[in-house]
Amino acid sequence: MKKILFTLFIIYGLGLNAQRTDYDWKKMDPKQRKEVINNLSPEERKELLTKFRNNMVMDNLNIDPSDKTEFTAIYNEYLDSQRQIKSQFNSNFNPETLSDEEAKAKLQQSFEVGQKLLDNRKRYADKMQQVIPCQKVLKLFQSEGMMRDKMNERKPHGNDNNSKPRQTP
Repeated sequence: MKKILFTLFIIYGLGLNAQRTDYDWKKMDPKQRKEVINNLSPEERKELLTKFRNNMVMDNLNIDPSDKTEFTAIYNEYLDSQRQIKSQFNSNFNPETLSDEEAKAKLQQSFEVGQKLLDNRKRYADKMQQVIPCQKVLKLFQSEGMMRDKMNERKPHGNDNNSKPRQTP
């Protein structure tokens, strides 16, 4: 999923003629871009991805240049905060192997983390509205949902035998 997101942001960033140092991403062929990206350190890749993501958001929301720095800082803080909250829940488990007690505890934990994410989103929506109109905040959250849905569509769903929901008594 991270690779797909990274690729999407790179492609979008290329469309914005985003540049890193002296690279002209728009004029490079895909092989050259891949080579340059592969030669970047992990920190440089993360920085480039963040830059492309921020450019995409700024362009999508049509943020006034005078508000760009302040909004970008709040937006990046929001994303970091959301990531930190999500890290509190380990979703790498098989529900079918849990006892009833363990499953109930895991379910409760998922609700608590979900509530923290919602509360955090509300808090940052208020902060963002001090910089941009609420319509743009709404559009931002709407585009986050659409991006998540797109990513879920492309995610492999395992083998076809498990694609149907099952209920056990």
